[in-house]
Amino acid sequence: MTDFTQFSIALFWYAVFILLPGGAFSVLIHFLLSLPMQRRDRALFFLDLTETVLQRGQPVEQAILAAAENHDRAIGVGFYMVAAHIEGGARLGEALEKVPRFLPPQITAILRAGEKLGDLKKVLPACREVLRVAPDTVRSTMHYMMAILLLFAPVACFIICLLSVMVIPKFKEVAAGSSAPLWPLTQFVFENTFWLVAFEVVVFLALLSVAIIYIGGPGLVRWFQFRSVPVVDWITWRVPWKQKKLQRTFSAMLAVLLDGGVPEAEAVRLAGDSTANEICRRRARRVIAALEKGIKLDDAVRVFDDSGEFHWRLTNATHAHGGFLNALRGWHESLDAKAFQQEEAATHAVASGLVILNGVLVGLIATAMFGILIAMMRAATEL
Repeated sequence: MTDFTQFSIALFWYAVFILLPGGAFSVLIHFLLSLPMQRRDRALFFLDLTETVLQRGQPVEQAILAAAENHDRAIGVGFYMVAAHIEGGARLGEALEKVPRFLPPQITAILRAGEKLGDLKKVLPACREVLRVAPDTVRSTMHYMMAILLLFAPVACFIICLLSVMVIPKFKEVAAGSSAPLWPLTQFVFENTFWLVAFEVVVFLALLSVAIIYIGGPGLVRWFQFRSVPVVDWITWRVPWKQKKLQRTFSAMLAVLLDGGVPEAEAVRLAGDSTANEICRRRARRVIAALEKGIKLDDAVRVFDDSGEFHWRLTNATHAHGGFLNALRGWHESLDAKAFQQEEAATHAVASGLVILNGVLVGLIATAMFGILIAMMRAATEL
C-alpha cells in the first residue's frame, strides 16, 4: 500500500468521524440559536402585513387569506393555521388564540385588545415595543453561553464522570496500599467524588433547562403554566429585566388606550390583559379597585413600580401635550435600557461562572490525583 493510498484512507476516515459530525453539530447549533430570531421575524412580518392592510382600509382577515394562497414557507406553519381558522369563520383575535405558538402571547393579547378598542392600528406601536430586539452584545453573549453549554459542559461532565469511574478508584487503591500521608484536599476529593460529579451534572441540567426555554420560547414555557398557580408568571415577574419589559408593555398599552379615549378602568384592564401575565392582571385589578374608590390613576399605578417613577411619569404625562404615548416614551426607553443592561450582566455572569466552576472542579480532581503521586515520591525519598 503506497503512502498516497494510506493518506487517502486516513483523510477519508478523518472526514467521516471528525468533519461530518462536526459540521452537522455546527448546523444544529446554528438552527437552534436562530429559532428565537425566526419567531421574531415572522411576528414582524405579520405586523407589517397588518399595518399595510389597515393603511389601505382593507380587512385584515382577507389579506391573511390572500397571503396564505402564495404558499410561502418562510412565513411559517402557524400563519397558515391562523388563515385556516379565519377561513372557517373565526375573527382575527379568535384565530390567534387558537394558534398560541404563532405570535408571542403579549402580542396576541394586545391585538385582541385592539379589536375590542375597534382600531388595530393604534395598538401596533405597542406590539412593536414587545418585539424590540436586544442589543448585539446581549444576543452574542447569550449565544456564547449556549455554545459553551452545548459543547463544553457535556464534555466536562463526560470527562469528570470518566475520571470518577476509571481513574479515581485506581488512585484510591494506590493510596490504600501506600503508607504515605495524603493531603487534606486529596482526602476531601476522594470522600466526596460522588457529590462533585452530581454537582456538575445538576449545573449542566439547570443550564440545559435555560437553553431549552430560550430556544423553545413562550410557547414552550406556557406548558408549565397553571391558572390556579401561575408559577411561570410569578417567576417572570421576579426576573428583573422581565419585570421591566412587562412594565413597559403595560405602560405602552395603557398610553395607547388612554390616547384612544378609552375610560381609565377599562384601559387599565385591557393593558393588564395585554401583558399576558397573571401577576400583572392581578395588579391591574388592584389599580381598578383603587380607581373605584376615587384614587387618581397616577397614584393608583404605584403597584406596578415600587420606585415611584411610573407615578411621576404618568403625573407629568397628564399635563403634557401630544398624547400619553409620546409623553411616556422616555419612560419606555429607560425601562428598555435598564432591562438590556441587567440581561447582559446576567448572561455574562452565568457564562463566566460556568467556565470558572468547571475549571475549579477539574482543578480539584487533578490536584488530588497529583497529590497522591507527590506523597508517594516523598515517602520513597524518605526511605
